[in-house]
Amino acid sequence: MTTFTPFIIGVAGGSGSGKTTVSHHLQEIFGSEIIAYLQHDSYYHDLSYLTSVARAAHNYDHPDSLDTALLVEHLQRLRQGKPVAVPIYDFATHTRSQSTRLVAPAPIILVEGILILAERALYDLMDLRIYIDTDADLRFIRRLQRDVRERGRTVESVIEQYLATVRPMHLQFVEASRRSADVIIPEGGKNQVALEMIVSRLQAVLERRQWV
Repeated sequence: MTTFTPFIIGVAGGSGSGKTTVSHHLQEIFGSEIIAYLQHDSYYHDLSYLTSVARAAHNYDHPDSLDTALLVEHLQRLRQGKPVAVPIYDFATHTRSQSTRLVAPAPIILVEGILILAERALYDLMDLRIYIDTDADLRFIRRLQRDVRERGRTVESVIEQYLATVRPMHLQFVEASRRSADVIIPEGGKNQVALEMIVSRLQAVLERRQWV
């Protein structure tokens, strides 16, 4: 059991907004012993029971597509000083791997995802809620490049999915959650002033709680 209550940060924003860039920046500064990193994307429900066609047509941008209850359970366990086995999700096949990633408790827990501020159970666990606000055209270009390069998608399939589910779900859930953020960072990882402000806030938390 730990002798401290971890400080939980949520980093939200639309797909391609720069959430991962900001999260990795914080990890590089503080290190893995200080920051435990969890991505909501790791908690997609396993769709291995569906055909490949059905998986491709699934709405992955609705809150119901994610096993948020498991993520909440994992955050609660980390707060208790217990390690968790985070699922590993295969975005090419839309299935969960049989392997998991062990995440140990740490003074700061960073949770990243497009829908984390839209889920009340997650929202209530956070001490600091950050929203990365990036223009829609930049977000789409980044998503297109990532899905083609890293996930084996075709340009046509990315565009089709964007119009069918990504954009409408963003407007309904992600954009609506923006007002719940404590801090809004325009342009994500390129906003050095905002990043320095977040780093200073975390350093102050660590010093105040005598974790460094």
